[in-house]
Amino acid sequence: MEYHKTKDILHVQERLGHRSITSTLIYTHLVNFEGDEYHVRTAKGLKEDEELLKAGFEYVTERDGVKIYRKRK
Repeated sequence: MEYHKTKDILHVQERLGHRSITSTLIYTHLVNFEGDEYHVRTAKGLKEDEELLKAGFEYVTERDGVKIYRKRK
């Protein structure tokens, strides 16, 4: 799931402790990424944050003071 989140194979290699990138590539190919579609919402305040989290959204990042959340379709 880490590769799915970051799309950074070197980060995943480090997290898994693999010496060879080949080992990491084998593990990432075992994961099926089909159907990776999300509902995306934004929040500017604490109340909106709470509502999205209660609805099952996960925090992704913040940009220009706006927090971005997502939830699988």
